[in-house]
Amino acid sequence: MNEFESQKQFKEAPPLISIVVPVYNEAAAISGFLDVIDKVLSEHATFEIVFINDGSRDHTEREIETRLKSSSNLRLVNLSRNFGKEAALAAGLSHARGQVVIPMDVDLQDPPDLIPAMLEHWKNGAKIVNARRIDRSHDTWAKRKLAAAFYRIFNWLAETPIPSNVGDFRLLDREVVDAVLQIEDRSRFNKGIFSWVGFETVEVTYERPARADGEPSWSWWRLWTLALDGIFASSTTPLRVWSYVGGTMAIFAFLYSAFVFLSVLIGGRDLPGYASTLIVILTFGGLNLVALGIIGEYVGRIYYEVRKRPLYIVRSVKEGRE
Repeated sequence: MNEFESQKQFKEAPPLISIVVPVYNEAAAISGFLDVIDKVLSEHATFEIVFINDGSRDHTEREIETRLKSSSNLRLVNLSRNFGKEAALAAGLSHARGQVVIPMDVDLQDPPDLIPAMLEHWKNGAKIVNARRIDRSHDTWAKRKLAAAFYRIFNWLAETPIPSNVGDFRLLDREVVDAVLQIEDRSRFNKGIFSWVGFETVEVTYERPARADGEPSWSWWRLWTLALDGIFASSTTPLRVWSYVGGTMAIFAFLYSAFVFLSVLIGGRDLPGYASTLIVILTFGGLNLVALGIIGEYVGRIYYEVRKRPLYIVRSVKEGRE
């Protein structure tokens, strides 16, 4: 059998699909999520569900362990504490065994009904199938506007843009997953990494439904931190921008100094300028602090990288059984 025939046989054989689900305090959503996934995928493919328990403080772990007793295709990876969703997702990718890996949320806002369509694109040769939200009416007005602003700012600054309104819900071929796992960034922004690795990408769209159960665990502060991590982990443009700002301000300062010098030389008297001088000092002081803050963000990430601590620590792995 030649290589082409081997690849064709592999594509025609039922692929193992790994559904990767990071969870944090999501006990109320576990049962409903599993029921929907079983209903959608049981007739289409062989699949496994890999839960990453990111240090949940409720009874999420116990809920999943209850289902492990009757399901051979479930696996539970418990992290030693809460490392954050980006680290938990990386842990899920490293524990997934499938030829196809699909990260998704447990709250059913990532509709499992979309998976068969994503699989069809994969069978036709796509390595990445992004799921793009075309309707976010169930999100608050503020969240929709801030999300749109983030995508615009990120794609203006980043060296590799990311598709707008595409979250972690997407299909990844095993080749893509292996490439992603080679990246050892500690300050991790998975959406940026998925775009950076490249590969043939197609898109499906969906209307984002309301959350099925429980309450969201993302606070505004955590969303802000994720946005900063995404920007500073994916681009050095903020540093370059401040080089341009500094150069521009230096030119204006030189021109203003020349104006003052010539006014004194020709007019023979000092120009009154206490207020303007104070404004200039405060403006430059504020700009300096902003620039130092941006430099500090990069220095802090360098600090995290050079320590080379693991991205996450696994406390236990539990397999399902019939």
